[in-house]
Amino acid sequence: MQYTVRGIPRSVDRALRERARREGKSLNEVTVEALTEALGVMSESRVWRDLSDIAGTWVKDPAVERALDEQRIIDTELWK
Repeated sequence: MQYTVRGIPRSVDRALRERARREGKSLNEVTVEALTEALGVMSESRVWRDLSDIAGTWVKDPAVERALDEQRIIDTELWK
């Protein structure tokens, strides 16, 4: 099926073009995806992850903790 759609708001055009660029897809492809999602007629079921399978599995690593601690230091000279 083909459509010609007129009067697309500039903000919608920018968002669609940005999404196409970011995802490496055609403008047509992201437009069809956006319409499909917005209308709730997804042809493929979407799998949602809540990350519960990895929650609480973090193992502290001294080297990582030191690096994170260094990143948390606030340089007061930069915040004057």
